[in-house]
Amino acid sequence: MTRYFLGIDIGGTKSHALIADAQGRVVSFSETGPGNHEVVGYDGLELVLRRLLRKATKAAGIHPSQIAGAGFGIAGYDWPSELPPTLEAIDALGLECPIEVVNDTVIGLVAGAEAGWGVALVAGTGNNCWGMDETGRIGRVTGGGSRFGEYGGATGLVEHAVIAIAKAWTRRGPDTALADAFVAHFRVADVAALLEGIQLERLHPGPWLAPLVFQVAEDGDAVARTLIRWAGEELADLAKGVIRQLHLQDRAFDIVLVGSMFNGGALFTDPMKASIGQEAPHARFVRLSAPPVIGATLLGMKAAGLDFTRRRAPLLASLQGNTVPLAS
Repeated sequence: MTRYFLGIDIGGTKSHALIADAQGRVVSFSETGPGNHEVVGYDGLELVLRRLLRKATKAAGIHPSQIAGAGFGIAGYDWPSELPPTLEAIDALGLECPIEVVNDTVIGLVAGAEAGWGVALVAGTGNNCWGMDETGRIGRVTGGGSRFGEYGGATGLVEHAVIAIAKAWTRRGPDTALADAFVAHFRVADVAALLEGIQLERLHPGPWLAPLVFQVAEDGDAVARTLIRWAGEELADLAKGVIRQLHLQDRAFDIVLVGSMFNGGALFTDPMKASIGQEAPHARFVRLSAPPVIGATLLGMKAAGLDFTRRRAPLLASLQGNTVPLAS
């Protein structure tokens, strides 16, 4: 009987499932909404898992009993206390195969790192960094964002852009073209109206404004350029902490870059790479261009005892012949 392997990527805005056979050929791909328990609760996580499994197996034309291994990358699974309710939601699927459950950052690492280990650096709406050495030992940051001084994502960049605008208006900082750009975006009369609207919560600048900050920087604004450099160096700080935890400073390994902030180009990535290079000069930077759910499927193969590193290239090649959304 043909064996199949399931990967599920649970996210805060959308979730994916991918089923492949033992040769690394994709047989189905499905998508649904958010499943992060911090967004939808554990009951919502269970519903999303059920929906993904139903859609994926139906598209593949198989029964869940034919799944020989499953990997799960779960956004919101950050601490040991969150594992039991996460496993309870997964157990509701009734799978009879070995499974592996990790934070969703780890599946991006497995999907993008040639050897299946290294460091994954996430910079999208938020930011995160997890790493794994060849023995499976994990290094990580908290994932708690600004509460724990972890920056590098779009949310932190826009928050600091607003601070820069306020400092310029109150003459505590240099003038910046960010002020006019935000005034124009929100269609208010002036900077005073902008700041009033933000303070009184009539206006809500959020991470979706990060491309505007990048555009102002590309146009030459010194403050915006400084902010983007700051974000890149803060992100590098996360990676360097994980590198130290895993003692990778003198080793060659992949750093997998995941998330839309990396679309910002050299203004963001050059200072980040330079800072990381001071800590780990042999690190290689890899931009993830395929869905992280690939990594979950590979972990499902690993759980079943397969050499998942040998299936990575065939799985990526198979995806090129299938219509699936690529990671931003």
